[in-house]
Amino acid sequence: MLKEQFVPDTVLMYVARGAIQTYDGNQRTIFRAGEYGIAQKNRLVKYELVGSETSFEPVIFCFGESFLQAFKNKHQIEAQQNAFRDAFIRISSSPLINSFMDSIKPYYKGAMELEAEFEDIKYEELLIILLKEKPELADVLFDFRKPGKIDLEKFMVKNFTFNVNIDQFATLTGRSLSAFKRDFKEIFGESPSRWLVKKRLAEAYFLIDKKRRKPNDIYLDLGFESLSHFSVAFKKQFGQTPTQLATDNNS
Repeated sequence: MLKEQFVPDTVLMYVARGAIQTYDGNQRTIFRAGEYGIAQKNRLVKYELVGSETSFEPVIFCFGESFLQAFKNKHQIEAQQNAFRDAFIRISSSPLINSFMDSIKPYYKGAMELEAEFEDIKYEELLIILLKEKPELADVLFDFRKPGKIDLEKFMVKNFTFNVNIDQFATLTGRSLSAFKRDFKEIFGESPSRWLVKKRLAEAYFLIDKKRRKPNDIYLDLGFESLSHFSVAFKKQFGQTPTQLATDNNS
């Protein structure tokens, strides 16, 4: 099942078992058992399990801004605020980080939870290891800037398939919700919600009609939550269901 998410905080993921494929609009990356990756905050991502859901087991560390601020001040870290293009940064396996993962087992309570008494200690230890292994991560971990105001039209045309709420699109384009809606109406001539549906349906029609894609293979990729919702919206827009269009093309 394809899932989508706005990433509000920096996250480290270790794949203990199974595999997961990620996509950030630029890059597709597969993380397999024994591999590590960092998801940058304030990014849009899609992810899909490779294999069955029961075969996937992640260990996740979510770094809140207040914790990172305190760590930065304590260790007097200077960050250059250089941007990493992709939302996911692969972290090489090493004896140091592998030993750390082994060390948390007595305190491990679930994918995102350690025993409370040890949580801050282990998080700090993990940060020290990450910065030792990959010093340039300081530019990711300690960049506390909010997303700046960017080209809304360019951003939306690129990211319209991400099924996240309007508030998150506003944040990512550096605007308040009211400013986002106002600017959006000026650029596209209609509300964000209506434009998103029409844009996704137009892309769906193209993929089915010209690329011969199957409706059940594309609806999640285009930001629709269910095949039935996609079919109803498609018929309302084009007068036939996506399955009818696909059948007509193959007849």
